Amino acid sequence: MVLLGWIRRRLVVFAGLLTLAYLILPNVVVMVFSFNDPAGRFNYAWREFSTAAWRDPCGVADMCGSLALSLQIAAWATLGATVLGTMIAFALVRYRFRARGAINSLIFLPMAMPEVVMAASLLTLFLNLGAQLGFWTVLIAHIMFCLSFVVTAVKARVMSMDPRLEEAARDLYAGPVQTFLRVTLPIAAPGIAAGALLAFALSFDDFIITNFNAGSTVTFPMFVWGSAQRGTPVQINVIGTAMFAIAVLVVVAGQLLARRRDRATQP
Repeated sequence: MVLLGWIRRRLVVFAGLLTLAYLILPNVVVMVFSFNDPAGRFNYAWREFSTAAWRDPCGVADMCGSLALSLQIAAWATLGATVLGTMIAFALVRYRFRARGAINSLIFLPMAMPEVVMAASLLTLFLNLGAQLGFWTVLIAHIMFCLSFVVTAVKARVMSMDPRLEEAARDLYAGPVQTFLRVTLPIAAPGIAAGALLAFALSFDDFIITNFNAGSTVTFPMFVWGSAQRGTPVQINVIGTAMFAIAVLVVVAGQLLARRRDRATQP
C-alpha cells in the first residue's frame, strides 16, 4: 500500500519521464548509428563501432552542399519571417483597423491546413506567374509558411506587455524610437527569439513544401529522402546528431542566461 501511494503521488512525474523518453529515443538511435561502420549500403543494422563517418562527414557526394543550401534558406527564411511576423504582431495587438478580426483568423490558416495543400497552392501560384522553380521559390514558400508561427509567438508576448512601462519612458522624455529600442524591443525579445528559432527549425526541416516548389534544387531533407531510396549513408546520422546537439546547447544556454538575468533582477 505504501508503494502504491508513493507511485500514485508521482504518477505525473512518471508520465512525463516516459513521454520524454519516447521523444528522445529516435534521437538516441540516430546518435548510436552515427558510429556504425559505413562500409555497408544500408545503415539499418549494426555492424561494428567506427568513427569513420565522423572523421569524414562530407564523404557522401552532394550531402554537404544540400546541407549548406538548407542552412542558407533557413537563415534567410527566418530573417524574413521574423521581421514581417514581428511587424504584423505589433500591428494586430496595438492598432485597431478594418478587417483586423479577419486577418487574425487568416493568420492561423497556414498552421491549421495540411502542408500539402499549401504546397500545391504555392506551386500553382508560381506556375501561373511563370516563375522558375528553384532557390527563390523555396525561400518565398518557407517565409509564407513560417510567418504564422512567428506572428503567434510574438503576438503572445506583446499582449502580455505592460503598456505603463512605455508610458513611463515617454514621461521621461524618451522619443518613439528610444522607447521602442530601449523598452519595447527588449521586453518583446523573448517572443521574437522564440518565433525566430521556431521558423528556423520549420524551414530547415521542411520537406513537403520544398519538394513541390524546389524544381531541381536539392535541400538536405530532400537529399535524405532520395538517399533512403538507395541506401542511407552513416553521414546522415552524423549530421542529424550534430544538429540535435547544437539545438540542445542552444536551449541550455538560453535557460542559463534566463536564470542569470532573473538572479540579477532579484532584490
